[in-house]
Amino acid sequence: MMADYAFWPAVASMAGCNLYFGPRIRYNRMAMQWGFNGQPTWYAPKALGLWGMVAFALAIRLLIWAASTYVPEKLHGADIGLLLFSVIVAVVHVITLRAAARAN
Repeated sequence: MMADYAFWPAVASMAGCNLYFGPRIRYNRMAMQWGFNGQPTWYAPKALGLWGMVAFALAIRLLIWAASTYVPEKLHGADIGLLLFSVIVAVVHVITLRAAARAN
């Protein structure tokens, strides 16, 4: 797929951000979602917060690959979907890590 040219750099940048921000997050738990009032609504363990999004992105890519291989007639717009998914997940991950690093 052409969208893999965006997906794999997005995964690599997420891993790079994990390596950069990981030591800067001092607490064992990090905020994963914020409410409209700007306060965290739930927390996750640091390792899950860092590497869980990378695993999630890889799982979604595996799901898209399986669908395009085994039921291609039911899959429409996989390229644009994977492209948008790659960009959105990478940007949200960086924002989450920056917020967790600043919370220290």
